Amino acid sequence: MIGGSSPIIVLNQNTKRESGRKVQIGNIAAGKAIADIIRTCLGPRSMLKMLMDPMGGIVMTNDGNAILREINVQHPAAKSMIEVARTQDEEVGDGTTSVIILGGEMLSVAEPFLQQHMHPTVIISAFRQALEDLVEILRDKISVPVDITNRDEMMKIVKSCVGTKFISKWANLACEIALKATSTVLLEENGRREIDIKRYAKVEKIPGGTIEDSKVLTGVMLNKDIVHPKMKRRIENPRILLLDCNLEYKKGESQTNIEITKEEDFSKILQMEEEYVKKICDEVIAVKPDLVITEKGVSDLAQHFLVKAGISCIRRVRKSDNNRIARACGATIVNRTDEIREEDVGTECGLFYIEKIGDEYFTYLVECKNPKACTILLRGASKDILMEVERNLQDAMNVCRNVMLEPYLVPGGGAAEMALSQALNEKAKSITGVHQWPYRAVSRALEVIPKTLIQNCGASTIRTLTALRAKHATANNTSWGVDGETGKVVDMKDYGIWEPFAVKVQTYKTAIETAVLLLRIDDIVSGVKKQGDMGGAPGGGAPAAPPEASEGPEA
Repeated sequence: MIGGSSPIIVLNQNTKRESGRKVQIGNIAAGKAIADIIRTCLGPRSMLKMLMDPMGGIVMTNDGNAILREINVQHPAAKSMIEVARTQDEEVGDGTTSVIILGGEMLSVAEPFLQQHMHPTVIISAFRQALEDLVEILRDKISVPVDITNRDEMMKIVKSCVGTKFISKWANLACEIALKATSTVLLEENGRREIDIKRYAKVEKIPGGTIEDSKVLTGVMLNKDIVHPKMKRRIENPRILLLDCNLEYKKGESQTNIEITKEEDFSKILQMEEEYVKKICDEVIAVKPDLVITEKGVSDLAQHFLVKAGISCIRRVRKSDNNRIARACGATIVNRTDEIREEDVGTECGLFYIEKIGDEYFTYLVECKNPKACTILLRGASKDILMEVERNLQDAMNVCRNVMLEPYLVPGGGAAEMALSQALNEKAKSITGVHQWPYRAVSRALEVIPKTLIQNCGASTIRTLTALRAKHATANNTSWGVDGETGKVVDMKDYGIWEPFAVKVQTYKTAIETAVLLLRIDDIVSGVKKQGDMGGAPGGGAPAAPPEASEGPEA
């Protein structure tokens, strides 16, 4: 009101605006709600979630990221929590569940301070300080260097990742597969290591058979068959030519119309087309390949010429598959047939053969000399099982990658969190002023990981946690944690459960950064475009947050 005059309306009538404490408490509630969904998915005794998407498809998994990807959420704070899991997955590929639980807990320990009217910036600066100290303590005091060349050590690390997943029954096999695949795609150029699992370690899932039949192929497998039944289905040491062009007559780039007046002209056009196809086939045959793989089509006439020359041919291969074949057998993908040179032909593949599994034909290019790409062949009873096994393997391969890029380990089973919690608690004593309380809260929040592990296997939380605290209170006991199977307090060094340093650091950074981000929000304005949009949220899915939190905006 200005000088008693009528109120001035700045915002649109339909706009909802919430500010101050209500928004902060709402955001915290939303963050906690998301963390509660995921909480039972941590550790070896974790539960599976079954989700139905709007199309009626079913996903069964305990992979935090996969669950959050599927649920439909309205609250903006809950949405940003889900983004966090995605970031974690893209950065390090593991620890998606922990990061959400930890982020939710960070928010929940901040709540009492907000209610005591402490300013969010004070809490935030304490959180930031704690994060810096955390990373430092983790790097200097808790982490252990690891020898990448020692196979047994690497197996132990991958086992700790696989142990909490569906494939823990076949842990040895899974670890073998993950290690072999990751070391295959490791590229070292000019002192730079690159491990691109996404592009060069392809997972092919074939329902049928048992999980024990899964293996890593030293090369590439495609779900393709040759184009002509007379072509050879097995060639040893094939010369492979990869093309990115059509082996058929050239279609006009843009639409072309030809008007023909004489009958001879028509046959002349057909003849020119045939001559063109013959020309490109001759150019291909000139380098004497045994196998031609192209991303585009192959006309019947071209097949005829290739069969006569004794060349097998596979068409319409995906670009990503073609790149993998190129890396595996040392070929170069050629875009025009008149530019084929001898060095473009791949000769490093030991065996090409086609096998029928079930009703489909699969092409194998295996026994490569030094493949820099590989295919992981997964077999299993049903599609759902294969999907879950693939998700688990992705995590395992990411763990291998992280350790190979940054060879440090920290103890698993909540031991690192407990050790950090203890160290931060000690450090808080030296902090003066009001900052020390939120700083302490971070050390309390870290205990949520061992606590959740204990809860998920049904042991007594308070008793076990107290025993664990007592262990960490004495010096040099940084590797004691919770055995996720039985809920007992054990030394992770003897137990052999280790996690990559990169994953842990990323988890803490992401969790605390998110909590800080959400605490800084003190106003939410959501403009509603049309009156009709007020009618509620579109799309199904799980409810995002408890009712008191979802009164917020319909953004």
